[in-house]
Amino acid sequence: MEAGTTAILEVVREAPFGYFLSDGENDVLLHHLEANKSIELNQKIEVFLYQDHQGRLSASQTIPSVQVGKYDWVEVVGVKKGLGVFIDIGLKKDILVSLDDLPDSMELWPKEGDKLFCTLVRNNKNRLFGLPATDEVMRKQAKPADKSYLNRSVDGTVFRVLLVGSSIVTDEGIIGFIHESERTEEPHLGEKITGRVIAVKEDGTINLSLLPRIHERLDQDALLIYDYLMGRGGTMPYSDKSQPEDIKKRFNMSKGSFKRALGKLLKEGKVYQEDGWTHAKK
Repeated sequence: MEAGTTAILEVVREAPFGYFLSDGENDVLLHHLEANKSIELNQKIEVFLYQDHQGRLSASQTIPSVQVGKYDWVEVVGVKKGLGVFIDIGLKKDILVSLDDLPDSMELWPKEGDKLFCTLVRNNKNRLFGLPATDEVMRKQAKPADKSYLNRSVDGTVFRVLLVGSSIVTDEGIIGFIHESERTEEPHLGEKITGRVIAVKEDGTINLSLLPRIHERLDQDALLIYDYLMGRGGTMPYSDKSQPEDIKKRFNMSKGSFKRALGKLLKEGKVYQEDGWTHAKK
């Protein structure tokens, strides 16, 4: 009998706190809290085996979809600095995903309520841990996208975070990648995101962007510039002649984006430029 698997065991005796089950050689306890069906002596029942809080092999009549060698989505129910995150697999006891199997930065760890696609593994003491699926595992069960997905918005969950970008699996089961240049901040593991498909690749995977479409971005940039301008009394020492590094430092946008947004304001008659300054029209 091994933790993380199911077994058919016989009910051999009752105790004040539960039932003892046997495979003919070893006994395990099925606590009353983990019994969800009526039980009689000498009957055989299917149970899931796990280790209780004291490290003893125990049984539950709740059969999790996540087991050793079996993957499924599970919810994160707790985060513990220096330890990892806890997932709910349906037992009274939550299972730990060790920090060794999470991103180095705690900022990228899953939050409570997030979902992870996990399996169970045993350590050298036979204790159960959750293990998030690797890229290889996710690709094996993925579905391919067709060209109709281009420019569509899709929902998905982040299952891998890297310096160059984030990997997600959509609700339909399609693997997607978000390059670091297509986001304003890095999503964390297990985070639910909505992105726009900007490429459908030959292998059926997709590339996504979390940035607004060009016209939406232009509106946002123009509003940012105009708000800054009005906050200075309607005048600012920036124009389409300003240096790229000065624009980046003040507005956190490229000079190209700045010029397009400023051009929009000029075209709408909201501002005018003079001697390297920009002024609001009264």
